[in-house]
Amino acid sequence: MFAVDFEILIAALLLFAGILSSKLSPRLGLPMLVIFLLVGMLAGEAGIGGIQFDDAQTAHALGTLALAVILFDGGLQTSLSAIKLAWKPASLLSTLGVAITAGITGVAAAYILGIPLLVGLLLGAIVGSTDAAAVFSILRSAGIHIKPRLKATLEIESASNDPMAIFLVVGLLQLITNQMQPGPDLAILFAKQMGIGAVTGLIVGWLAIKMINRIQLIAAGLYPVLIAVCGALAFGVSATLGGSGFLSTFIAGVIIGNSRFVFQQATFLFMDGLAWLSQIAMFVMLGLLVNPPLLLEVWAEGLVIAIILVFVARPLAVAPLLALTGFNRREISLVSWVGLRGSVPIILAIFPLLFGIEEAGLVFNVVFFVVLLSATVQGSTLPWAAKKLKLTQAPPDCPVKKLEVPSLGGVNADIVEITLNERSRVCGFTLAALPLPIGVNIAMIVRGDEVLPPEENTSLEAGDHLFITLEPQLRSYLDALFAAKDEAVREGLHGTACFAGSTSLGSLALFYDAPFQKEEPETAAQYLNRKLKVVESGALVEHADVSLSVSVHKGNDITIVCYAPD
Repeated sequence: MFAVDFEILIAALLLFAGILSSKLSPRLGLPMLVIFLLVGMLAGEAGIGGIQFDDAQTAHALGTLALAVILFDGGLQTSLSAIKLAWKPASLLSTLGVAITAGITGVAAAYILGIPLLVGLLLGAIVGSTDAAAVFSILRSAGIHIKPRLKATLEIESASNDPMAIFLVVGLLQLITNQMQPGPDLAILFAKQMGIGAVTGLIVGWLAIKMINRIQLIAAGLYPVLIAVCGALAFGVSATLGGSGFLSTFIAGVIIGNSRFVFQQATFLFMDGLAWLSQIAMFVMLGLLVNPPLLLEVWAEGLVIAIILVFVARPLAVAPLLALTGFNRREISLVSWVGLRGSVPIILAIFPLLFGIEEAGLVFNVVFFVVLLSATVQGSTLPWAAKKLKLTQAPPDCPVKKLEVPSLGGVNADIVEITLNERSRVCGFTLAALPLPIGVNIAMIVRGDEVLPPEENTSLEAGDHLFITLEPQLRSYLDALFAAKDEAVREGLHGTACFAGSTSLGSLALFYDAPFQKEEPETAAQYLNRKLKVVESGALVEHADVSLSVSVHKGNDITIVCYAPD
């Protein structure tokens, strides 16, 4: 038997154990990263497996590859609507927030561990970034949903703060090893990392979409592989040019994920599976790399540093930044508590080992202990904190499932399936009574074993399956239309939708939370005719925090009206 045969067996067994152990996460209330780390630690030289693994170079290489895959998948799953909703607070947290957290934690670590200030700041930078993947896996397993803007802020922050942490770590390591001088050199490194990374990601993402929608591959299974390769290209090109490969691959993912391309859903499923495989492999490997007895030697110092990180550094970084962007105290408290540490700090803790600094072993063990403690304590109490702060909300009542139709190609249309339940606000209404935006059409209704034609007098019932075609930009209006009866939806509406002029103001109030009386029989066309002196295309009337405008008219006969929340 070749040596590689046995290594494949061991790797398969470890991955198999890691996948099965994920079932314990919801039962124990712990992030899956903790479970995966424990599997690696149990299989390591100090555990029952006795596997010896201390190759920092291999760990760094595999960890970098895994992180690139995870960030690329995170970019694919990040919607532009989420970015628009939370880019200001998220960008502040992912830059200034990381720097402030690193500075406070680093100064404290230097004093507690008795190490040079620069090494202490290095440790602070290593634990400066957060891992929201762990957060949302816990929230999902506990059945907890939080407000859209809060959720978007946490998602965008966690996805975009890794490049800042990596920049700080690399810069500090070069300062410690005298490869760079403080001042202009550090500023130039920051500009190169962020600038080259951002530009490369934009270019690769744009070129990938142009190519994949025109090329015809011999097998459908190659399309998801091609997208994955484009993510790797974004990382490799940027890193080779001196930029941040992690920022580049994330931005390329955002560009690709928010564009239309063939086999889109298949690609998302493929990348999601690849990201899960990367997470499991990375955490199990890191569990193998650590020596648990050495963690016991630094537990007291690690505990104090973790307390300062969680209760002092993170809140002091978060509170003023989020206060500037309109978050209230309860929301700020949750974001402060959500700062779980995950895979990136442990991978970054390998960097000092590669640079050969004297305190590398101490830094690695302290970081590992802090991450383990943060993920365990904060992770297990997160559902309780969200409920205690009263920031939870009911899950979507009518989940929208997008259907994969490859023949649509680059056509600007989606086909989705919606299943109604008792709380849906459309139940009991006929199709004629629904204010469907122009560009949204109900193609088919399935009720039990029957297929019903979508006629105007068809009344909708709980349990109905609706198949709907729509223009993608109208998705937020579709979500609002089929939301629960008691759910506020106006905040989630994005962009402008057009309606028939005969649509009543009451129906806009009932289904889209427009600021009119729900019993108002006046139509949108009648309202505009009454308010406008001259009826012409584009003429606009603002009412409260929404606007109505003329889109199409024949004389004073307004046939299409546009509606937009301000």
